[in-house]
Amino acid sequence: MQKDLNIFIELAEQLLLEEQKQPVAKHIPTSKLYNSLDLSLNDEGQVEDALIENLKGIIKSTPKTASKSFFNQLFGGRIGKATLGDLLAVMLNNSMYTYKVAGPQVGIEKQVLKNICKLAGYPTKSDGTFAPGGSMSNMMALIMARDAKNKDVRAKGLSEKMILYTSAESHYSIAKNAALTGIGREQVRLVNTNEKGEMLACHLEALVKEDLNNNYLPFFVNATAGTTVLGAFDDIEAISKICKSNNLWLHVDGAYCGSVIFSNTYKHLVKGLEHSDSFSVNAHKMLGTPLSCSIIVTKHPEQLHHSFSNEADYLYQTDDDDFNLGKTSLQCGRRNDALKIWTLWKSVGTNGLEKIVDKQFEMAQVARDYIKNNKDYKLYSFDDSISVCFNYKDIDPKELCTALYEDAQLMVGFGSYKNEQFVRMVTINSVLEKEDISAFFKTLEAYVDEKMLKISTT
Repeated sequence: MQKDLNIFIELAEQLLLEEQKQPVAKHIPTSKLYNSLDLSLNDEGQVEDALIENLKGIIKSTPKTASKSFFNQLFGGRIGKATLGDLLAVMLNNSMYTYKVAGPQVGIEKQVLKNICKLAGYPTKSDGTFAPGGSMSNMMALIMARDAKNKDVRAKGLSEKMILYTSAESHYSIAKNAALTGIGREQVRLVNTNEKGEMLACHLEALVKEDLNNNYLPFFVNATAGTTVLGAFDDIEAISKICKSNNLWLHVDGAYCGSVIFSNTYKHLVKGLEHSDSFSVNAHKMLGTPLSCSIIVTKHPEQLHHSFSNEADYLYQTDDDDFNLGKTSLQCGRRNDALKIWTLWKSVGTNGLEKIVDKQFEMAQVARDYIKNNKDYKLYSFDDSISVCFNYKDIDPKELCTALYEDAQLMVGFGSYKNEQFVRMVTINSVLEKEDISAFFKTLEAYVDEKMLKISTT
């Protein structure tokens, strides 16, 4: 094991070097992937030196999500103490379903969940769990809402049409989960949004009334704290009033930007969160922990247990249910995702996590100011968002983003809203500084001047 750890250190150093030397990995077309790298699996193993060189080649060609040129997705960067916690979790290799096999790691997870509940404004009796990802967090919320509305559904299955509501700009997992849980995609009502991509509470109310008049069974509303394109925050307070008057479970999907609960400056964006029934947040996004670190909490711990518990004497042989986390989990065997966020939180404190969150908004504002001060840009997104959406010199955003990626200049994606397509730059990368934002735009502009404008004029 010690020898392999030494190899790991060598490979990690190679990765750090590559991030500096080639922050955007050279693109390998899928048609050439298996000819460019030795990814084969054979009857005989590869000798150690050859294996190490092979791994170095793979590292060199893998996208560098922690580099200062990565603006592509809703995660990025690398924070040392969080990475330390994740590496330690790998070495410990505990499964989190019972106290017998996880020991104090259960206490670590419960402490993180307790503090998240407190920051969300939930009662002290609230509880939660770590899910395999934001999509599964949303599924768990949907299942709890379904079971709370229909007590017999776990045993007898669906017997009537149950309706759920979500913003037209919400995450695709809502419709996917409706299909997976037996609700059905046709029972998903898409609520209209305003010019910022925020759910319109008045339209939600009208849809609920219409379904009630049709004798359907509304049961679940999904509000979003940070939509995937514009980074919009739904008005939780207004939505919660509709949910309360119609006995609907309110879930707040904060996978992208729910970490604003750590910020005194920006937590107003989730005002009314305490009125929700469940809330999810991904620490691997705004808090910068390694993937995956997805948390869901609820003020109804009895519903969490009811929906996800199942007796198994071969597992639960010691201690009480409060410390046997398999009783409130989607999975049985489950890796320890709590240690990475606990190690980071322990090392920097809540105040340190607040600084991490606030800095991302600061970097977004730096980007917006740059765009506003340059006539060649058009801005599509708004303040209080870490998604910066823009176009440059009327160049097709899909072509621009693809060309920057294929020529190893920048990794940035594109999105669309109300029939407008644009570059979507996210400032969630925890290692970014002001000079990196400036370098992003200078790289983009130089590339357009050198490559794309020449191509478009020939």
